[in-house]
Amino acid sequence: MLLNASGCLDALTAPEVARSLDAFVTKTVTPLPRDGNPPVRIAEAEVGMLNSIGLANPGIDRFLTGNLPRLAKLEIPIWVSVGGFAAEEYAEICSRLDDHAEVAAIELNVSCPNVESPSESAARIVASARLATRKPLWAKLSAAVPDIGAVACAACEAGADGLSLVNTLRGLTLDARTLRPSLAPAVGGLSGPALKPVALAAVYACYQATSMPIVGMGGVQTGRDVLDFVAAGARHVALGTALFADPDAPSRVRAEVAVELDARGYSDLDDVYATAHPELLSIGTTTNGKYLLK
Repeated sequence: MLLNASGCLDALTAPEVARSLDAFVTKTVTPLPRDGNPPVRIAEAEVGMLNSIGLANPGIDRFLTGNLPRLAKLEIPIWVSVGGFAAEEYAEICSRLDDHAEVAAIELNVSCPNVESPSESAARIVASARLATRKPLWAKLSAAVPDIGAVACAACEAGADGLSLVNTLRGLTLDARTLRPSLAPAVGGLSGPALKPVALAAVYACYQATSMPIVGMGGVQTGRDVLDFVAAGARHVALGTALFADPDAPSRVRAEVAVELDARGYSDLDDVYATAHPELLSIGTTTNGKYLLK
């Protein structure tokens, strides 16, 4: 299944791009409206992009009455990304989404810094959300932790149905003229090609640590990138920064995937799944689903 990374596509202004995906992931929704950070909020980096949007969103009330009915007209599955500053806030939003048939899944943005350990924070948020909804829950994790496999296991044990890997990493760029930070908040989230090796390592580790389905993301630009994430253990793949520069990226990447498969003699992505884990393939632990990438 091919998705967008949360916040990397406005489906209401680019509906045709959204319809070229297998599912659309919304920007993160919080209990109350947020204006986000002051500009400048996006800056180019040598190997990607930095952003510090600050979770700008209309809040759950306006999302349910305004955004969600319009998104439902896309007639593709809608995944709602949710965020908060306490487990109770995640649970509140999940409860509000639970009775909306338009919502196919909920992605829990649990990768914000927290005073608890990463594993305890993820488990607390997922457990609260699990009590509040029957929807499939995908925990979106950060790679900026000592042991992402342990965090993934904690999310799994708390009731998550899948993992989204990974969120951005903190980075900084300086203006060439002033030598001051390019972004108003100084640091931001690094995405794009520089993130790919980190994201691949996270997918690889979480595949080995859990049996959960994974959405791999981070620097996906080409069909070869898709194959890499699938080989590392991702069942699904999301496009992020690529969508800013190339709105046709979903169609292009699908065509490139077909070429990459043919060049290697594979019939479909199932043949590629987890091939980076030969020690696991040999004992038959990789048959837990089918791809919908078409």
